[in-house]
Amino acid sequence: MPRFAGPATMMRLPMAETAEGLDACFVGVPMDIGTSNRSGTRHGPRQIRAESCMLRPFNLGTGARPFESLQVADIGDVAINTYDLKKTVGIIEAAYDAILAHGPVPLTLGGDHTLTYPILKAVAKVHGPVALIHVDAHADINDLMFGETIGHGTPFRRAYEDGCLQPDKVFQIGLRGTGYSPKDFDWSREKGFTVVPAEACWHKSMTPLMEEIRGTIGPDCPVYLSYDIDSLDPAFAPGTGTVEIGGLTTWQALEIVRGCRGLNLVGGDLVEVSPPYDPSGNTALIGANLLYEMLCVLPGVRY
Repeated sequence: MPRFAGPATMMRLPMAETAEGLDACFVGVPMDIGTSNRSGTRHGPRQIRAESCMLRPFNLGTGARPFESLQVADIGDVAINTYDLKKTVGIIEAAYDAILAHGPVPLTLGGDHTLTYPILKAVAKVHGPVALIHVDAHADINDLMFGETIGHGTPFRRAYEDGCLQPDKVFQIGLRGTGYSPKDFDWSREKGFTVVPAEACWHKSMTPLMEEIRGTIGPDCPVYLSYDIDSLDPAFAPGTGTVEIGGLTTWQALEIVRGCRGLNLVGGDLVEVSPPYDPSGNTALIGANLLYEMLCVLPGVRY
């Protein structure tokens, strides 16, 4: 079960012991035992909360006023097993089973990207296979990482294999960098995912893309939004474990998240914030803002 792990809450919201009575909740998953390069994302939820303290209830850019129509609280962190990744995946799934039993939309502060796999398993139990908007430098569809089937590079392959996704409604945005073979990039396309590489995003607004995505997914299909902070260029967000040059900008990130308005979002996460690699705190600040923007596009938000 989630437990609170510190004195600060997301956006200085009330702390709740459970998700009972909430329309949406913020949840931390402080883990980095699934990382393959630089660790430190276990500290991500703590710093995201700290950097969220100046966020205010009215969204000037969109006119959203989420707290006038939604009951929202921070329900703390999932008490993971920091020594055992496979046990941690089970712990996360059980925690989200309990959260979703109360009916809210969980917005998760990560933590490495492994966490999305057990969350999607829990979400699929409630909503069935979901559409997915996945913003990332990496496809995270590896079969194995260092001989293991579970890690931050495997979540969407495992989720596909477990029937958690609607492949024709999966969109991966911002992929770039190097790989070991074309399979690192082509597996998604072979399964029916739509891949939008970073090069296709350069110098462009994301608004037309999001219009296409909304048209494909439709207003009723359950959708999960997974946002890896390394989708951004390291000029904007250096505080992450596996940086890749040539990434998205912060205004493109806003266009993507705001472009989810009108979709039936049933969950979302912001992952891979690694505070040790950004002493300024700006990477966590961006993460806090994007989580707030996710809240602002949930069904039922007042504008």
